[in-house]
Amino acid sequence: MLIFTKLFIVLFTIIAMECFSWFIHKYLFHGPLWFMHKSHHQKAKSFFEWNDLFAVLFAMLSLYLMYTDRDGFGYKFFIGLGITLYGIIYFVVHDWFVHRRFKTFKSNNAYLQAVRKAHKIHHKNRGKEKGKAFGLLFVRKNLIRK
Repeated sequence: MLIFTKLFIVLFTIIAMECFSWFIHKYLFHGPLWFMHKSHHQKAKSFFEWNDLFAVLFAMLSLYLMYTDRDGFGYKFFIGLGITLYGIIYFVVHDWFVHRRFKTFKSNNAYLQAVRKAHKIHHKNRGKEKGKAFGLLFVRKNLIRK
């Protein structure tokens, strides 16, 4: 498999994960899986939340894909790698920057500030219903200050 094909699969997977994450966040996390996700919309009682189990499930999926294709480095390996990279991006942007689970990362970058603002719009509503802004990396243009 050509390096460009591998890179395309990884980049496509990262973009697809953002779209998939928006969908499952809106229709599953704020739907039948609310019993786990609601911990993320409440004041934290500890460092870990029930919602963190979703990250563990995605990590297991990506590791499974990479492990099963470790000898051939085929498309499954690179899909797993894309899921892993999305997870790292999500952790840095969402947990580290937006929610400041670690207090070491600040930025005045207009895009990152728009991501934070969109996420605050989402968390303004603490309930299951009437949520807005379910994505993370794709934000509306009007939130980006110039």
